[in-house]
Amino acid sequence: MAKPYTPRLAELYTSEIRGKMQDQFKYSNSMQIPAIEKVVLNMGLGEGVADKKKVTAAIEEMELIAGQKPVPTVAKNSIAGFKLRDGMVIGAKVTLRRDKMYEFLDRLTNVALPRVRDFRGLNGKSFDGNGNYAMGLKEHIVFPEIDYDKVEGTRGMDIVVQTSAKTDEEAKALLAAFGFPFRN
Repeated sequence: MAKPYTPRLAELYTSEIRGKMQDQFKYSNSMQIPAIEKVVLNMGLGEGVADKKKVTAAIEEMELIAGQKPVPTVAKNSIAGFKLRDGMVIGAKVTLRRDKMYEFLDRLTNVALPRVRDFRGLNGKSFDGNGNYAMGLKEHIVFPEIDYDKVEGTRGMDIVVQTSAKTDEEAKALLAAFGFPFRN
């Protein structure tokens, strides 16, 4: 019988990273070892108020990047100054877990981040105090799934990595072991 497919980073976590984290932080129980729980991608579409085609294009591009269909986020209130009505689509978000999460993180750290112009590493202070890491990309076209010639405009996106770590130090060690290129 064929062995089921497991992502490269998932195998790396079970074979190497768990042992390194246990040795480094002296966990008494293997269930205390932190893991990545989920990755949330968010793309704001401020220009979508004027043009519905931009909203659908952005949602399709985000689906290519994430590998699963994003959920449109809608405005809760009407704001006349921004020509925004209650219920209008103003963004898209997608939550990745398990295999799709590991595949996305692999593409992010090994393909997309090296393609960012003038990239000097990720900010090591973007943790929230509870072991979660947030970062932003100015251009979504750094992902290999996006065809540069078919994109009308570049959009930024937020990426939040939620871990089960209790402290920022544990979370930073975990993400560094996964290959996140932090600045010194």
